[in-house]
Amino acid sequence: MRNTVKNTARDAEARRRRLVAAAFLLPALVLLGALVVHPIGYSVYRSFFDRSGSGFVGGDNYREILRDPTIRTALKNTALWVVLAPTTATALGLIFAVLTERVRWGTAFKLLVFMPMAISMLAAGIIFRLVYDHDPDRGVANAVWVGIHDTFAESSAFPKARPGRDSPLTDAGAGAFVTRDPVRAGIPVLLPLVGVAPEALPEGTRTAKAAPAEPGKVTGTAWQDFTRGGGGRTNAVDPTEQAFAGMRIEAVKDGKVVDAATARADGTFTLSEKADGARLRLPAVNFQEAYGGVQWLGPTLVTPAVIGAYVWMWAGFAMVLIGAGLAAVPRELLEAARVDGANEWQVFRRITVPLLGPVLAVVLVTLVINVMKIFDLVFVIAPGAVQDDANVLALQLYRTSFGTDADPGLGSAIAVLLLVLVVPVMLVNIRRLRKEGSR
Repeated sequence: MRNTVKNTARDAEARRRRLVAAAFLLPALVLLGALVVHPIGYSVYRSFFDRSGSGFVGGDNYREILRDPTIRTALKNTALWVVLAPTTATALGLIFAVLTERVRWGTAFKLLVFMPMAISMLAAGIIFRLVYDHDPDRGVANAVWVGIHDTFAESSAFPKARPGRDSPLTDAGAGAFVTRDPVRAGIPVLLPLVGVAPEALPEGTRTAKAAPAEPGKVTGTAWQDFTRGGGGRTNAVDPTEQAFAGMRIEAVKDGKVVDAATARADGTFTLSEKADGARLRLPAVNFQEAYGGVQWLGPTLVTPAVIGAYVWMWAGFAMVLIGAGLAAVPRELLEAARVDGANEWQVFRRITVPLLGPVLAVVLVTLVINVMKIFDLVFVIAPGAVQDDANVLALQLYRTSFGTDADPGLGSAIAVLLLVLVVPVMLVNIRRLRKEGSR
C-alpha cells in the first residue's frame, strides 16, 4: 500500500513537471508555428495554384522553374555561391587565425578583419557599389587596376587625334594614319592632326616648331594644327600651336618598317636616309583610348565581384571562430611534431588542420546556409542592367513574388525549392552536433 502511494505521488510530480515545462515552451511553440511552420505550409499549398490563387495548376510552377532561363541562371549562380563563398571565407579565416598568433599586433589585426561584420549588408553593398565603379576617379578597384596597368603599359596621350581638312595624312586602317605620298630626304614633312583638347595634351607640351631641312635625312613636325581662339593657316605650323611630343613616327617601305623616331618636345623628329622614298606612318599605338579599367559589374564579373564583397564581410567571422578553436589545440602536440623534425607547413597541414576539423565544419556549414539565402548584397551591388546575370534564388524569389509582374504561385514554388536545398545542409549540421554531444 505504501509503495502504491509513493508511485502515485511520483507520477503526479512527473506530470506537474511536464506541465510546467509545457507552459514555458508553449509561447515559443506558438511563435514557431505562427512564424515558421504556418508560412512553410502555406507556401507549399500556394505553390500548386496559379498567379491569382484561384486555379489549381499542380506541378506547373515547378516545371516553370526548370523552363525559365532567368530562374536557371539564379540556380547556377546560387551553386557558384555555395562552392566559392564559404570555402574562400573559411580558408581566409583559417589563414588569418593562424598568422595572427605569430604577430605582435594580432589582436588589433583581428579587430580590423572582424570590423566589417558590424556593417549591415545594405551598407556593405553601397560601399562596394562605389568600390567597383567603372570610373577610376570614383571606383577604388579600378583606380588601383588602372594604376598598375599604366605602370607597365602607358596609355596614349592622343586618343582623339585625327587628320584635319586637306591633310597630307590619310587613314591607313586599324587606327593608324599614313602620308599620301612618299617623303624625300632634305624636304621637311608636315604631319598635322586635330581633335585633341588643349588641356588633354601631355604635361610639359611646348609650342610646335617647323623642322629644318637636313641633307640626307628626313625631318618633320607632328603637331596640333589648331589655333585657340581661331585664325591660323591650315597645314602650317603657326606660332601658338602645340606640339605632339612623344608621337611615334615610322617609315614604311613595301609594308616593312625601315626606320622609326619619336617626336621631341617641340614636335620635330629626324629619320635617317633609310626613310628616303618611304611613306611615314603614325601607328595606332599613338591613338589608343586610355585604359579605363575592368568592368567589375559587367555581365561576366558581377557574380565574382559580389562574392568578393561577401568574403570581405564574413572572413572575420570565420577567423574569430577558428581562432577560438585554435586556442584549444594542445600546444604539446605541435611542439612534439617540431621536435620530431616537422616543418611549419607539415605541422599546419597534418596536425593543426585535422584538429580544427570540427570548427572548420561548423564555419563552413554556417556559411553555406547563409549564402543559400543571400539577397541584399546582390540586390544593392548589381546594377539593374546586369541583375539577371547576378541573379540568385533569394533575389529571384523576391522579384517573382513582389515585382511588377508578380506571380505568387511561382514565387512560392521557388521558396519551396530554396527550403528543399537548405534542409539537407541543416540535417548534416544537426547530425554533426548530435555526434559531438554524444562524445
